[in-house]
Amino acid sequence: MKKIIVAIDGYSSCGKSTMAKDLAKSVGYAYVDTGAMYRSVTLYCLRNNWITNGVVDEEKLKEALPSIRIDFKYNQEKKANETYLNGENVEDEIRSLTVSNSVSVVSSIGFVRKAMVALQQAYRETRGVVMDGRDIGTVVYPDAELKVFLTASPEIRAQRRYDELTAKGEKVSFDEILENVKQRDYMDQNRAESPLRQAEDAIVLDNSHMTIAEQKAWLLERFEERAK
Repeated sequence: MKKIIVAIDGYSSCGKSTMAKDLAKSVGYAYVDTGAMYRSVTLYCLRNNWITNGVVDEEKLKEALPSIRIDFKYNQEKKANETYLNGENVEDEIRSLTVSNSVSVVSSIGFVRKAMVALQQAYRETRGVVMDGRDIGTVVYPDAELKVFLTASPEIRAQRRYDELTAKGEKVSFDEILENVKQRDYMDQNRAESPLRQAEDAIVLDNSHMTIAEQKAWLLERFEERAK
């Protein structure tokens, strides 16, 4: 089989990362979590109090951005990649609802997206990569051999997020999460820079009522078709 690029785009909390990680592990490809990149920048802003009432201090962020280093390291014990911000493991912190509530305003900033896209496109030379996000098939890798666009109802996505956070011991409100999901959908689709949209040649999958195992089998079948 030839080495290809797999681009998985879609709405928040659709399970993009889970599908991408499973496929990468199954076929021996590199996995890049682009959402974690934007979440890490958002966390950096929050820690420095650069987000006030949904408005980012873009001047300070632009000045600091070149010094923000984001890395992915494989945790042998957990059998999973983890995100590091300037050398610190922030995997759990970037998944919090606090970060989720602000990530769309940070990721909509033009110079932030340009910087993150440049990092993501650096993997082009290697091929053999699975990448998930909002604009992978439309902006980052419009020439990807396999493009998938995931969708599911807001209520189901909110329930998945609620279950994930409560399993970690966080006290969260389902209604607050549902509102967050809807707000992120609107902001992702209406931002000026690289808005969320389905690539014309993407395969659409509504996984509202699919198990993780069913999604994994479906994606692996699509991958084998394209890799051959």
